[in-house]
Amino acid sequence: MSSNITWHHNLTTEERNKLTGQKGATVWLTGLSASGKSTIACGLERLLLTKGINAYRLDGDNVRFGLNKDLGFSEKDRAENIRRISEVSKLFADSSAIAITSFISPYKGDRAQARKLHEEAGLPFVEVFVDVPLEVAEKRDPKGLYKKAREGLIKNFTGIDDPYEAPEKPEIHLDTSNTGIEECITTIAGYLASHGIVPN
Repeated sequence: MSSNITWHHNLTTEERNKLTGQKGATVWLTGLSASGKSTIACGLERLLLTKGINAYRLDGDNVRFGLNKDLGFSEKDRAENIRRISEVSKLFADSSAIAITSFISPYKGDRAQARKLHEEAGLPFVEVFVDVPLEVAEKRDPKGLYKKAREGLIKNFTGIDDPYEAPEKPEIHLDTSNTGIEECITTIAGYLASHGIVPN
C-alpha cells in the first residue's frame, strides 16, 4: 500500500446516518451455486427500495464483469475477489446504504476478514447462510455449471472439486430446500428491523 496517501473523512458514520435518515449495513449471502442467493438478494433489494430504504446488490454479474474482471477462480483469485467485495460493501454500508452481497464466498477465513473489516469500522455485518444440499443444487443447476464441472469442463468448482466451508454461527440460516424465496426475504428483512438497522 502506498505511504503517500491521507485519509480524508469529514463526516462520521453517525453524522451520515442522521443526514440520510437511515443506517448502513452489509447483508452477506453465502452458499453453493444454485442455492438461491441471487434470487433472494434481488428480492430483498427490491423490498427495501420499495420501503424507501437505500439498498444495492453486489453479485457476480456487476462485479466480475467490471471491478474484478481481471480475476479467475483459483483460491488466490477467489480470496482477492472477496477482499475487494468486502471493501466495496463496507463503503456502501458507511454511506448509510444496505449493501447486499451474493457470492459463494466458500472460505471461512475470507468471510471472517469481511466481518472484521466491518466490525472495525463499527458497521453491522449480517452473514446469511443460504443452505441447500449439494444434490438439490445439482438438480436445479440453472446454468448447467454442475454438469460441466462433473464433466471436467470447469475446474475449481465449489462443491465438486473445491470445498465449501459452511458458516458455523451465521446471523441467519436459510434452508432453501424447504423454505420458499418470499419467506427467506421476509426473514432477512425481519432480522434487519428487529436489530434496528431498518425501520419496522
